[in-house]
Formats: sequence, structure tokens, C-alpha cells
Amino acid sequence: MEIAYYPGCSLHASSALYDKQCRDVLGRLGADLKEIKDWNCCGATSAAKTNDFLAIAMPARNLGIADASGYAEMVIPCASCYSRTVLAQKALESDPDLREKINAELSEKIQGKIKLLSILDLLVEKAKSGEIGAKATKKLEGLRPACYYGCLQTRYPADIQITDNVENPQGMEMVCEALGAQAIDWGYKTDCCGASASVNDSDVAIRLMSNIQKDALARGANCFVTTCPMCQMNMDAYQGKAAAKYGIGQSLPVYFITELIGVSMDIGTAELQLDRHFIEATELLRGLKLL
Repeated sequence: MEIAYYPGCSLHASSALYDKQCRDVLGRLGADLKEIKDWNCCGATSAAKTNDFLAIAMPARNLGIADASGYAEMVIPCASCYSRTVLAQKALESDPDLREKINAELSEKIQGKIKLLSILDLLVEKAKSGEIGAKATKKLEGLRPACYYGCLQTRYPADIQITDNVENPQGMEMVCEALGAQAIDWGYKTDCCGASASVNDSDVAIRLMSNIQKDALARGANCFVTTCPMCQMNMDAYQGKAAAKYGIGQSLPVYFITELIGVSMDIGTAELQLDRHFIEATELLRGLKLL
């Protein structure tokens, strides 16, 4: 099944390993990702904070390109990119004048045909159908992930319909169950990690991350798993600082959900780029005889 694909800036830069994993893992699950041509940044946090029109217009251009691609669906792995794009699509549907104004400047017009999918929309479907379980040649027994959704995966500043529980989502847990991992039950799965505040207000971000870290450890987690590049980057890069400042005795590896699926498929360490983490990510898996 061919499906349109919007990687966004992070997956072509700091989270390039996530891009590689998405293409490989989803390909093995029957989803042939076709990156849309000449895409642009969705605006992420910056546009939404500085210019309401650009916050819609930037992802709108990508929607026009996706509509023209001929595909029925487009998957967007990054939680921030997905949020900005689905919010733009909603705004354009409800405001014909705005849509006409933006379309006047686009070579490829927004038609409203493309269906947007988060990576969890796609993976949950594959878990429910049994495809993930069938491809999981190695069960991830002994792995106790804290499924960390972050603040963007289920909550939107508009009436966006989602198939999961807003405050206590279960999609990642469902995927982990299909892999043979035992996801913990915990209270910080949708809390903010500080996002870009890790750069301009690091004290606040590190405090937020310390709360997430402490609760996961208290509930018996031995790793984090996420779908959001910003959440993964922050929790991977700054747990050491949070531990030092708030007296936390341990840091946990932070995996993308695609990495765990890849390990279960027996994809090699080098191919998954497991060595590109700040917190050593192979020791736990080797100790559990999963690598």
C-alpha cells in the first residue's frame, strides 16, 4: 500500500534515525511511504506564536502538494507537524474565504481530499489487524516501557476528533502489547516535557522532565517509548541534568516506537541506528537478550 509521507524538519535533521526507522519498519508492515515533493516546514511552534496567518498558510501549502499527489492518505510521524497540519486542515474546511485567499497564491491548490494520519493511527490499525504481532519474530519480554505521548499527540486547540482517550491514551500500549512488552500504568504520559523551553527556559523544562522521569521510575519502567521527536530529544538529552538537579538516581533509555518494532522484527542495531542516542540504548536490550 503506497501512502503519502510528510517527514517534517526534525526527521531530516536531529531525528534522522526516526525517518529511517519509519521508512523501514512501516515498509515491512506493508506501508510504502512516498515523501511528498518540495514540502516546507509546517511552522511548528514559531509560526503559531508569531503570525496566525502563516501558522495556517505554511502547512496549507503542504496540504495542496499532498492533495495533488494522488494518494488518499498521508502519514505524519512528528506530533508537532501532525498537530499543525491537522489544525490547518480544520481551519481551511471551516473558513472558505481563508482557503480561497491561500489557494490564490499556490500552484497546487488545497482540495481537501487527503486524509491525515498520525503514526499511531497507522500502527494501531496494524496492531489490531494482527500484522505487527505476525511480524514480531522476537517478543520483547522483560521490557517495561513508559509510553510517553507528550502534550501534542492527543490534545488540540480545536475540535479535532481522535480515536484514543485524550488524558489516558492507549494506542502505544496496544502496540507494545502486540510486541510482547509490558507497558506500565503511570500518570505523566501526556505531560509536557518543556518542548523548546529546553533551549530558552531550561530550568522550567528540566523541572518538567524530572517529574516525568521520577514517576516512570517509581512505577517500575525500564525505558521510555515515544512517537514525538521533541519529546524523544528532550528526554534523551536532558535526563542527566534532571537527575543531577533533583536527586534522581537513574536515567532511562528513550526509544521511538519504531525502534521497538524494529527490534522485534530482528532488524540490526546499526540499521536501526540504536547507537545514536544520548542515553545508551543497547545495554538494556542486550541484558534482556533482545539484541
